Amino acid sequence: MATTSVSKKNDYFYYASGSQIRGTKNPNAKSVNARMNPKVDFFFNKNSKWQDEYELLRTIILDCGLTEELKWGKPCYTVNGNNVVLIHGFKDYCALLFHKGVLLNDAEDILVQQTKNVQSARQIRFTDVEQINDMMAVIRSYIFEAVEVEKAGLEVPMKKTSDFEIAEEFREKLEAIPELKEAFESLTPGRQRGYLLHFSGAKQSKTRTSRVEKCIPDILEGKGLNDR
Repeated sequence: MATTSVSKKNDYFYYASGSQIRGTKNPNAKSVNARMNPKVDFFFNKNSKWQDEYELLRTIILDCGLTEELKWGKPCYTVNGNNVVLIHGFKDYCALLFHKGVLLNDAEDILVQQTKNVQSARQIRFTDVEQINDMMAVIRSYIFEAVEVEKAGLEVPMKKTSDFEIAEEFREKLEAIPELKEAFESLTPGRQRGYLLHFSGAKQSKTRTSRVEKCIPDILEGKGLNDR
């Protein structure tokens, strides 16, 4: 199997292709390969700015014993069917997204809240393979801690819908259209929060108004923001 480069850290040799691993203390190549889910392979095989980083992160996570699944079009790693960490990427970085990251101790002060409205998840961000190799021991410790959080059944106290900001443009519509107010209050809390975050996320009043106008028909039909 062809490889592009090899890096050494803590007696492990990780190939940048992410598909092989060998080490003097813990040669787990067969174990890692056996845990790879073919349904997820397309994510790692497609051309991407972060392809090497993705595959290295995959190897590290699988070496920690998690189960690989495909969720939201991304590699998601679980314990007993519960989400622990996900791999994703953006223009300027790729990241591990810990689903209950807010509950981790974050001893290294490296967890990032993606936006102010994200309550539970936290990221560790990376920009190259060398950074991941340098942080390998830390990454593994965060993964193991996240696994323990899940095994312990810890839950993140989530804000109630009433705690979320209601954009003034939407509040005016609710007061002016009784049917809209009734329809919105009939939605599930999750759907309500989705709309509130969508409306308040726009910086300009013009944009908020436009978003509200476009969503009114769906709200009246009892649909959520992403329902089709």
